[in-house]
Amino acid sequence: MKKKKFRFQWGAFLLLIFYGGLFFLLFARMVTIQVTGEAEGQALAARAAAKYNKESAITASRGNIYDHAGQIIAEDTLSYRLIAVVSDKATTNPKNPRHVVDAEKTAKILAQYIKMSEDTEQNEAQIYQRLSKRYRDDGKEVYQVEFGRAGRGLSHETMTKISEAKLPGILFISDLKRYYPNGIFASHLIGFALKEENKDGTFTTTGKMGLELTYNKELTGVDGKVQYDTDAFSYLLPNSEKMITPAKNGDDIYLTLDKTMESFLEEKMTEVEKEYSPESMTAIIADPKTGKILAMTQRPTFNPDTREGKDMKWLNEAIEETIEPGSTMKTFTLASAIDTGTWNPNEHYQSGSYTVFDRKIKDHNIYGWGWISYLEGFQRSSNTAMAHLLKRIGDDVFVDYLNRFGFGQKTGIDLPNEATGIILSQYPVQRVTTTYGQGSTVTPIQLIQAMTAIANDGKMMQPYVIDRIVDPLTGKVIQQHEPIEKGQPVSANTAKQVREILATTLTAEGGTAKNFVLDEYVVAGKTGTAEIPRAGGGYLSNQYLYSFLGMAPVDDPQLIMYVSVKKPKLKTGEQGSVPVSKIFNPVMLNSLKHLSISSEDTQQVTHATIQDFSGQSAEAVQVELMNDGLQPIIVGGGGQIIDQYPKGTQKLVKGSLVFLKTEGDSTLPDLTGWSLRNVLVFKTMANVAFEVVGEGFVASQSVSAGTVISDSSPIVVKLKTPAESFKQDVEAPSEGEVEQVEDQ
Repeated sequence: MKKKKFRFQWGAFLLLIFYGGLFFLLFARMVTIQVTGEAEGQALAARAAAKYNKESAITASRGNIYDHAGQIIAEDTLSYRLIAVVSDKATTNPKNPRHVVDAEKTAKILAQYIKMSEDTEQNEAQIYQRLSKRYRDDGKEVYQVEFGRAGRGLSHETMTKISEAKLPGILFISDLKRYYPNGIFASHLIGFALKEENKDGTFTTTGKMGLELTYNKELTGVDGKVQYDTDAFSYLLPNSEKMITPAKNGDDIYLTLDKTMESFLEEKMTEVEKEYSPESMTAIIADPKTGKILAMTQRPTFNPDTREGKDMKWLNEAIEETIEPGSTMKTFTLASAIDTGTWNPNEHYQSGSYTVFDRKIKDHNIYGWGWISYLEGFQRSSNTAMAHLLKRIGDDVFVDYLNRFGFGQKTGIDLPNEATGIILSQYPVQRVTTTYGQGSTVTPIQLIQAMTAIANDGKMMQPYVIDRIVDPLTGKVIQQHEPIEKGQPVSANTAKQVREILATTLTAEGGTAKNFVLDEYVVAGKTGTAEIPRAGGGYLSNQYLYSFLGMAPVDDPQLIMYVSVKKPKLKTGEQGSVPVSKIFNPVMLNSLKHLSISSEDTQQVTHATIQDFSGQSAEAVQVELMNDGLQPIIVGGGGQIIDQYPKGTQKLVKGSLVFLKTEGDSTLPDLTGWSLRNVLVFKTMANVAFEVVGEGFVASQSVSAGTVISDSSPIVVKLKTPAESFKQDVEAPSEGEVEQVEDQ
């Protein structure tokens, strides 16, 4: 048998080598990947996680802003953004269109719910124009359009109504919107926040003004996330673990504001703005015991939801803008004089004008009121009275007192961009004009802070608006703001005397604050009429900033309020204090009632009611009032009543004094135990010359009770504090010695 010759097959061998090599290369690659876990320099686990691990964001809510009682002022709420798909490429089935088919019909319906213009026809036209847009400025085709501010922040109710119209191509995207439910409400204080797009395409609500900006870090939350595994088609894999990082909502801020008081204030500010069309207005209410700001607003203002406002400044005028305070500054000049012992209310001076080198200071009525007492000068808001007082106080001492009251310095209130103002004191005339509030500048919040010292028995309290900051999840208080005493610029006795004298500006015959009398509470305060500086120097002609800085009740003030009205359009013969009083009076009255604060004359449980007794017999009314437990004081010779104090219908504590003014000479009553205010009321009504010595309550009088007052001889009335009343007066000076001391 013939053997077959072996033939080497090169083709088969080469194929074996080739495919064998490929196998070993593939095997080596697999082993390498298995060992290193990397391919092409990338971690395969990371690439798999990127492809199959999905992540979804959990949006954090911005912190809420509340008033002191927990009533909402600002919060995040669900809203909707309107989108219109205008490209026909979105529609795959003509029977079920997914783009705007009829732009005219769609615009007509949308115009009922969104406002791109206040004019109805123009609004519809602008919406139609937006829906008809097919190409962008760069020539690219437009797929969808939005409607700016008009199409954002839509409520659920509006979204539902538009959806019911079943308009093709109209879509809604849900979102969180910063919502201010009270509309125009302390807007310059609260500010506003807007959504801003981040680099990664997400949106964050960011504060742009006011507290929203200042406390943006505290209010802003941290978004959370959800991570989970999916298959190649993005379906959730069975039994896959979800990893959840919860969102941390922003902290909640509780303000010192009282929503009810703020509402009172906003309402009256709006009414006065409509009636008098002023250039601007500012108002603040504060608690003098703590420095808490209970209400704050200004005009013109804006709605933080829409950011719309006419002729408005985007700054908080109470904090960031300085003014010449006008005669409200006389309050602190008076306090300086009393505290230094240089105030003698019954000493006289020549009103009208006062010369400082080549400058002549004049009273607001130019000619003055003749030779009058310093008390009357203050009640009439005499500039020259302040000039004379400065000479007694001393320039350097007076400037030091202004520093003590915090003028020319920031109060430190927890709000941004606080201004300091400037106290002009380089030249003598500047120091004189500063005594009555001209030239030097302050902020309204500085006036409030300074007035806390007068209302709070000498203790000056720093104003603040943040009560506390709270973690909404745990309820833990992160920051708690406490009252801060800024010093004691004057003594408690000085503060009490200033309050008593401020109260007489409302009751005295020549008082400038008569428009601020309240029926149920005794108010103490000072009016201000400040000239408005011209940009190039000097002052505008017949253009004023009218203001009032007041407190109530006078014996234990619970509220301080500042109101200013700039350049109001007054009616013929109307005083500038009228529009100011139309804000101060109802707001102060309602706020005190809201706080259940009793007036000085209604502290007791037992009360008696008085009414307007004008035209009635004084003797008959006297018997009636005595039967009601009151103490009637007839001022004059008796007969028909021509005036009274207190005025109007109101409740009084039994035992309270009621003054009944009649014609004729008055008989001096027993003044023992009377307060300084009651003494001054009798003095004004009876037109009697009183010399008042001391402070507190009447301990003695130089003329016996029952004496008919028929000449102008001064009657010396000595007052003592309750503490002094317990001491034995072993070396009581004679009336002549008292007069000598007063003359020094």
